[in-house]
Amino acid sequence: MSSAPTNPALATPPSVRNARPDGFRGPFRIDLLARSLYAEGAGIARCIPAAVAVPADTEDVATLVRWAKRQGHALIPRGSGSGMAAGAVGPGVIVDVSRFTFIGDVVRDVGGDAHRIRVGAGALRGAIDDAARAVGLRFPVDPSSGAFCTIGGMVGANAAGARTLRFGATRPWVTGLRCVFDDGSIAWIRRGEDPPREIAAVARLLDTLDALRTHADLSSLVHAGVRKESSGYGIAAALAPGGQLIDLLVGSEGTLAIFTEVELALIPIAGATATVLATFASLEDATTCAVDATAIGASACELLDKTFLRIAATGAPTGIADDAEAVLLIEVEGETTAMARTLLERVMATCATHHATKVETALDAEAEHALWALRHAASPILSRLAPKLRSMQFIEDSCVPSAMYPAYVRGVRAILDRYQVTGVIFGHAGDAHAHVNPLVDVTQPDWRATVDAVLREVVALTASLGGTLAGEHGDGRLRASLLPQVWNAEALAAFANVKAAGDPSGVLNPGCKVALPGDVAIGVLRHDPEAAPLVPEARAALDAIERDRAWSRFRLDYAVVD
Repeated sequence: MSSAPTNPALATPPSVRNARPDGFRGPFRIDLLARSLYAEGAGIARCIPAAVAVPADTEDVATLVRWAKRQGHALIPRGSGSGMAAGAVGPGVIVDVSRFTFIGDVVRDVGGDAHRIRVGAGALRGAIDDAARAVGLRFPVDPSSGAFCTIGGMVGANAAGARTLRFGATRPWVTGLRCVFDDGSIAWIRRGEDPPREIAAVARLLDTLDALRTHADLSSLVHAGVRKESSGYGIAAALAPGGQLIDLLVGSEGTLAIFTEVELALIPIAGATATVLATFASLEDATTCAVDATAIGASACELLDKTFLRIAATGAPTGIADDAEAVLLIEVEGETTAMARTLLERVMATCATHHATKVETALDAEAEHALWALRHAASPILSRLAPKLRSMQFIEDSCVPSAMYPAYVRGVRAILDRYQVTGVIFGHAGDAHAHVNPLVDVTQPDWRATVDAVLREVVALTASLGGTLAGEHGDGRLRASLLPQVWNAEALAAFANVKAAGDPSGVLNPGCKVALPGDVAIGVLRHDPEAAPLVPEARAALDAIERDRAWSRFRLDYAVVD
């Protein structure tokens, strides 16, 4: 085990010393090694928590919540820690629900063809989809982190992915949530069933929604023309025709309840799919083609900007022309091979109409996999650029109205160029949603000022185009303090009212989604060479997790107590 810390900032906070919750049955760790293993996630933040709790079951979570409310401790729910927005990294007690991995049997709704599956909040998205596919079904929401992200994290952020274009984000696929509310009450909240008003938090949330329905301007609670949204609370979804309390809970990032089990809707697997890889000499041609491909019925439409292509080509030849401005990866699906081929031909014709300089097609799984491999080519290269250049995802999730997408991409390029920062731009073009990985030289004395300036200007650009800062990754602590720049005062007041209704004591993930006084977007960065180092054992473990993309590895496996 590690020696005692010499830096006071690393010491165990007095508030949790010798404070194991009465009746809590799971591991509860306050040693520095255990806490350091939860100090980072996949995003840019670093914060050593006060303690780490690993509940044994839902009742154990309730015990922890009652203790935290009584003692005034903040609880931070966490799954794999693969989120980008620092929603699972913070100064409170980490509640690791990644051990809740059970996956139940697929069930058919009585009297219908709909299928559902009940799973633990710590079950991996990939494992859930595998279980569904074993009986001819699928869970269609597929973020690129699907192999290692937990379903609880996906529900918390209203996660999306490449095929959101056809199937939407996580919210509509959630049919039930087993929740632990702020006083330790446990209840299932199910779509189509009356919520249990006898639970105080549920009653307060329903009353708040009723008040907002009567008094709020609902147009202030959405970004007009934006196709993907995981910023703020899902008030608009809950108040829309057919909306329910469950729609508000999805996307709440652990700030209104802790989820321990999830029930999901499933659909049949695709009969056939096909993929087009189209190269463009103009960004405008690529983005307008994406809009038309979406209208045709593409299930996915990914844009890889020239910055992405340049980085990918340093690893191996990509076959993409050096002067290409962008490529589109477009997937179609149909019930039969003939139907998929018909859609493929329409997409190819659309690419030609928009002046694609080269079009490749794939009609079988192996060929499709080869084309999609380009989408994932840059990540391993980016991870090898340390120590001089560090990939920092702090402007990684903006989504704008479709007509504004070229202006957004060009605007981000101009900002990065102005500050002499290399950046990798890619994303879900059909949804006008961009991911940006700035590559920051942390050996330069002014690198921190550069990061702050780039963030400030990209946020202003997003706001000027009517966009959101979080299309699918959530607000977390990274964006909570930035929300006043993209949401108006009425929306911000509504978000604050919802948070106060669900968690009046401020126990559940405080500072996430709704900022606390004095919060800033970027605090201590794990990339900062001058930040206080973690204990060597933790540093080595976290580096291995990042290198191997092993985010689902249980952190306390690296801190076994003899």
